[in-house]
Amino acid sequence: MLSTEDNETVTRVGAGTPMGQLLRQYWIPFLASSDVESDGQPYLVRLLGEDLVAFRDSDGRVGLVDQACPHRGAPMLFARNEEGGIRCVYHGWKFTVEGRCEEMPAEPVDSPMVKRVTIKSYPVRERNGVLWAYMGPSKEVPPLPDVEWNLVPESHSVVTFRVQECNWLQALEGEIDSAHAAILHGRKGSTISQWRQGQDLSPTFEVQQHVAGLSVAARRKDGAEHNYIRVNQFLMPFWTLVPPQKQYPELSGHAWVPIDDHHTLAIMFSYTPDQPFYEKSRKLFKEGYKGRETGHHSAGNYVTKPLTTPYRNYWSRFNRANAYDYNYETGMPGLWLEDAACQSGVAPIYDRSKEHLGTSDTGIARVRRMLLDSIRRLTQGQPAPAVDSPESFMVRAVSITIPSGGDWTEYGRDLMKAQLGKGFGYTP
Repeated sequence: MLSTEDNETVTRVGAGTPMGQLLRQYWIPFLASSDVESDGQPYLVRLLGEDLVAFRDSDGRVGLVDQACPHRGAPMLFARNEEGGIRCVYHGWKFTVEGRCEEMPAEPVDSPMVKRVTIKSYPVRERNGVLWAYMGPSKEVPPLPDVEWNLVPESHSVVTFRVQECNWLQALEGEIDSAHAAILHGRKGSTISQWRQGQDLSPTFEVQQHVAGLSVAARRKDGAEHNYIRVNQFLMPFWTLVPPQKQYPELSGHAWVPIDDHHTLAIMFSYTPDQPFYEKSRKLFKEGYKGRETGHHSAGNYVTKPLTTPYRNYWSRFNRANAYDYNYETGMPGLWLEDAACQSGVAPIYDRSKEHLGTSDTGIARVRRMLLDSIRRLTQGQPAPAVDSPESFMVRAVSITIPSGGDWTEYGRDLMKAQLGKGFGYTP
């Protein structure tokens, strides 16, 4: 369990909070490239509690600026995106993607205000269909992290976005918790009930720290002579990687991006490192299966909200208000819903001082400790982990069979190193 004070520290993400400061050291994926068109409608996002407007200018560059015009606070969401900048609809003040003011039509031509006024803006990078923002204080912007899913060709991956109604850490902790999978998702008669981890519901857990995060291994018995090892990965500050299944031989994971204290942008990615993604699986993720959701949110179950709602097109029709369409006989209608309901169903921020952690929560306890230690070091002037070593993010989650009692760190050492174009190196 955490103390009430530590729980506040790791969950609150606004400007000036300890966790907010730590998160701002890292690049943050925040939107699909397709959501902003050149000279098109600006798009409202909320990141770490800040309301911002994303837009793509006439030259194809993407800007991320304050939602309020610095003149008199008019909404930049309604601005005209034209002629290489975004123009406030109220008085025509025009800004570049860097936040520089270029025009003030209602002011004298030689007004010094034009050169002096700026709008808050954050650097944006675009890679393989995803937009990234850097909200940190450093004038020397760090490199993007080398996360493999965003480096493989777009044909090799599926990426989906959805808003989840809970704190970012609650969502993240659900995915590094390998003990729950076969229990929560093992609906009778489903293919998930055939997962290998379902043969041993009492795994032992071992954790190894590395430069960018933690490897969390679950060791299960596989007959008398072998162990089945599943190694989930946590990468700073909000990444989780999940090993492949025999039935689903792809790599997957999430970026659990804090929208604010009570909402999370769940960016899910699935990818095949050495070949185009399976078309059958791509179709399944997009459409669901017989009315049930997969790990990805299906395209037909979003509810589009007004322009003034952050992430307006990524809200699900399944939510806490309608109990996620839960039915006592059939449960939740899909895999991600089962996770989301357990992560979000009690409260947006759960009081962790009430928990009773067991040995199966070893990975969760270590992640919390790493976050708190990173915050403490940052306040002492030390850099955040792996910020300046993008290559340290090139890791994989693995599912391997080894001799009983064997050292998974040795057997999995090379397999856990991601290398572009390289296959699994083993049969999941």
